Amino acid sequence: MKLSVAMITYNHEKYIGQAIESILAQKVDFEYEIVIGEDCSTDGTRAVVTELHRRYPDRIRLLFRDHNVGINRNFAETIEACQGEYLALLEGDDYWTATDKLQKQVDFLDGHPECAICSGRARPLYEAGTQNYDINWDVFPSHPAGTYSVEDLLRVNFVMTCTTVIRRKLIDQFPEWFFEMKLGDWPLCAMVARYGKIQLMDEIMASYRVHPGGVWSSLSQGTRSEECLRMLRALDKEFQYKYTDAIREAIASMYLGLASGSRSNGKRIETAKHFINYICNGGWRRPGSARVIAGMLTFEIIGSWYKVFSGTNSANQS
Repeated sequence: MKLSVAMITYNHEKYIGQAIESILAQKVDFEYEIVIGEDCSTDGTRAVVTELHRRYPDRIRLLFRDHNVGINRNFAETIEACQGEYLALLEGDDYWTATDKLQKQVDFLDGHPECAICSGRARPLYEAGTQNYDINWDVFPSHPAGTYSVEDLLRVNFVMTCTTVIRRKLIDQFPEWFFEMKLGDWPLCAMVARYGKIQLMDEIMASYRVHPGGVWSSLSQGTRSEECLRMLRALDKEFQYKYTDAIREAIASMYLGLASGSRSNGKRIETAKHFINYICNGGWRRPGSARVIAGMLTFEIIGSWYKVFSGTNSANQS
């Protein structure tokens, strides 16, 4: 089989139908399957996917969990069940907006064996109840289209899960630490990208739904940063410290974001702790670091806002 779509879902009753229909709408000249890992939802998700399986039994394969196993174990076990040469990723609350998405990406990967991953761009779709969320981009990623390396991906996550197609054979056995993390797409793509390049296409291919039930988007920026730090340290060890410089750049950026958030809340001790970690991970070498350092030191010494610290940001997954 040419391609498998790995879809994980939990309590996506309102969205899962649109997600699956967006796969079925794909115009392709190859065989593909949809493998759905349903993680013992408490709403009507299982009934929706069961009905769609009844209508498309040759296309959809269901993996029903007897009990809730958690997002990353469900993610890994669903991927392991996929049989295609290529693997496309789509969670049950997102959907594809381009009907030629899979064909374009498979054609590209067929013609470029040096590439391990092909991804594109996505637009957010904000549901009611997300007005105070700090995810406020219009299109992700903002990176120029082109070819990237694993080091680029480790510095900042620019691969949007719902747009991604991966060479299935490059996915190794998932390490145990993977199941302890709150995010799985960034480490998965990083582990695959050590074997080949990443191609970012310029097309907008999907909608990323931001809603109160979103496992990642509903977390605070501080929590997302802390989880990314845990994951990056685990990846550094997994890669036997081969890409430490790139990972430390990402870690420094995370700590700068945490320091900025703590400063905004007037927490000087916490700000100092994050700022020291920013410096220790090479933040002093980053462009514009002198202005950042001056602003942070001024805040720590006199406790007031200093304009040179404005405009800083952190490198988080959407």
